[in-house]
Amino acid sequence: MGKQSMFDISGKTAVITGGGGILCSEMARALAREGVRVAILDLNEAAARKVADGIRQEGGQAEAVPVNVLERRSVEAAREAVMGMFGRVDILINGAGGNKKEATAEKDFLFFDIPPEALKFVFDLNLLGTILPSQVFGEVQAKQGTGNIINISSMAAMRPLTKTVAYSAAKAAISNFTQWLAVYLGQNYSPNIRVNAIAPGFFITEQNRFLLTEQETGNLTPRGVSVIEHTPMRRFGVPQDLIGTIIWLISDAAAFVNGIVVPVDGGFSAFWGV
Repeated sequence: MGKQSMFDISGKTAVITGGGGILCSEMARALAREGVRVAILDLNEAAARKVADGIRQEGGQAEAVPVNVLERRSVEAAREAVMGMFGRVDILINGAGGNKKEATAEKDFLFFDIPPEALKFVFDLNLLGTILPSQVFGEVQAKQGTGNIINISSMAAMRPLTKTVAYSAAKAAISNFTQWLAVYLGQNYSPNIRVNAIAPGFFITEQNRFLLTEQETGNLTPRGVSVIEHTPMRRFGVPQDLIGTIIWLISDAAAFVNGIVVPVDGGFSAFWGV
């Protein structure tokens, strides 16, 4: 198999939850440019539609599908829509997730005061929001006997970050679930279904922008400075930094790669500060 054919993913169908967000919308555009048909799932239907419209304007194939990843019926309705449009699901990227300010420990909002409903929101959004789509769309792949699931973990799963108690725990659970699901699907359905995850380092998104940079000046906050000091490549990630790893994981070039979590972090996880 030649190098080009090893990485050829054209003709496949991908479902991306959280596809209207900064990181996952870039994944959707990149996959579409490689000839992948993309279903962009998001709670924010307008954001999903904007991404799909942009892909179609570039000549790609994309459809926006509204979904609430915390409601099984909504995910099942999305599956029905995707199957009606594309007839199969080769790739599932579980990109929906995030944090909540009320589930974050701060100097003026102590860990001891974090309400359980805030913790539950973050746990549900990240973990349940990954498990439910994996159940619903993974069942399609089990019947096909082939498929690829990519979960989104985090540096917070490998080295718990200060403040983000719920987010770190939820992402650690996603890393564990990735390994569990890889074994379950391989043993019970098909060795041609692979499940892996990526663990992004620090990327500027709407959720963390003003934790890492000052809103008024754009300068780094003390937390942003600390991140850069602990990232050997001395910068934040940009969405395009994730694309090569995503394409590799879903291509035949990674045919024997299963149940792993790949850091895409500029060396953050390799550096312990000394």
